[in-house]
Amino acid sequence: MSDAPSTLLGPAEIRDLADLLGIQPTKKLGQNFVHDGNTVRRIVAASKVAAGMDVVEIGPGLGSLTLGLLEKGAKVVAVEIDKRLAEQLPATVSLLQPEADLTVVVADAMKVTRLPSEPTHLVANLPYNISVPVLLHFLEHFPSLTRGLVMVQAEVGLRIAATPGSKVYGSPSIKAAWYGVWSTAGQVSRQVFWPVPNVDSILVAYDRREPKGTEAERRVVFELVDAAFQQRRKMLRQSLSAVFGTSGAASEAIEAAGLQATSRGEELTVDDFLAIARVRLASSPGDTAE
Repeated sequence: MSDAPSTLLGPAEIRDLADLLGIQPTKKLGQNFVHDGNTVRRIVAASKVAAGMDVVEIGPGLGSLTLGLLEKGAKVVAVEIDKRLAEQLPATVSLLQPEADLTVVVADAMKVTRLPSEPTHLVANLPYNISVPVLLHFLEHFPSLTRGLVMVQAEVGLRIAATPGSKVYGSPSIKAAWYGVWSTAGQVSRQVFWPVPNVDSILVAYDRREPKGTEAERRVVFELVDAAFQQRRKMLRQSLSAVFGTSGAASEAIEAAGLQATSRGEELTVDDFLAIARVRLASSPGDTAE
């Protein structure tokens, strides 16, 4: 594909498209459009997307990142909830990259469970206000995804990629770890967005691995994680008492999993939570029947 600057959107094109569609970006909706071609190409390079790959993009907006992925030769399915943006995107792509392979799905990303292809890569500039729920939804429903790169608020991205014991390690860290290995892949300047956001952005990459357990086990793990971090400062025997009924029952289950009941959630890996989940399932298998 050509590397000519005209295949991507610049600041003038971004503003012209927004004016054409009558769009006024709002911080409430997390709308910040990337207008720097070099940044777009850096993101695409970090995603390791290559020609012919099937990619899903969430929230393409005006098409900055979409065009970068298509320029690389990828086949892109873009999921966009805003009908104005969804209707304009094919026209924009047709003008700048007429040979590109783009499919637009008009839908709420949180409700999408099927796509016209089986994407292997997820690449997206995720809206800051829903980035973690959307990411986990796609990882749950699209096991074909083997690699991904998302741009999120820096604080959120660091939490997703955090390891046990760090100050920012929490529920998103463990839930993300269920699906794969995560790492930060570079920061993104505020100045490449329009409008300029009040927060820093970061790239977070993942490589999928085989499921750690069954779907029933995943649900229990996530339930345990939510309970543990709703009362982050409490010991597990206390924070998990709501799940097991009493602190005594929680202590027994935690110790049966080979862990200390006096531990805190921030000290445990996803495998530790899975061990507790298996004890719970073994003691009351009917509670999580399909």
